Amino acid sequence: MLTIRIIPCLDVKNNMVVKGKKFKNIKTLADPVELAKKYRDSGADELVFYDISATHEGRDIFLDTVRNIAKNIDIPFTVGGGIRTINDFTNALFAGADKISVNSAAVKNPELINEAANKFGNQCVVLSLDVKTVGNQWKIYVNGGRKNTGLDAIQWAIEGVQRGAGELVINAIDEDGIQSGYAIDLMQAIANVVNVPIIASGGAGKLEHFKDILTGDYVDGALAASVFHYNMIEIPTLKAYLAKNNINVRRI
Repeated sequence: MLTIRIIPCLDVKNNMVVKGKKFKNIKTLADPVELAKKYRDSGADELVFYDISATHEGRDIFLDTVRNIAKNIDIPFTVGGGIRTINDFTNALFAGADKISVNSAAVKNPELINEAANKFGNQCVVLSLDVKTVGNQWKIYVNGGRKNTGLDAIQWAIEGVQRGAGELVINAIDEDGIQSGYAIDLMQAIANVVNVPIIASGGAGKLEHFKDILTGDYVDGALAASVFHYNMIEIPTLKAYLAKNNINVRRI
């Protein structure tokens, strides 16, 4: 039976954890290092760090923050935001990241996926897809959800995996911060056409939302931010609830 992953997400701006709704109305919440330690201690399976303004501001990721977090946790650590070149991959990995997430740069230069997978291995390359419903289609957005690329999300997922992405994180912009449940149809549609792990992101608001997205075999984990940051759901409580509902979790 698949063992699922519970993954808190640290969206970081100006070296502080922030959170908004639908990628807008951003509010400052906490110090990323302290929050990372809290999640490590509470049983998170992995941690994701997104420098959410690096790409839009045209700057490099905050490597000092990445280093400080990496020194304080012993769980898998994915880092993204402002990753544009193979050198950026190298720097982030040397700073302590286990996996590197790319979005905007991969859309602009898809060969970056191939190059990174060839140099570091597929397991190090995470393709993050920021997806929004436009009409009756799922479209890929970049620059922190600011720009519609026109790319079809399903086709881009297929291409990304073919190029070497070893994992997909599907961020549903329409559900982000709304706490009304994950975009199950979107996750299922992408899972039907790729053969790599998929992490669902966007929409968690209560325990049942995690159960709904993790029942079945189309996603390998659930990423969330607000419900953990605001202490609406504690990770041990969530894992106990999932185990009681016959979902195979890691350490409780």
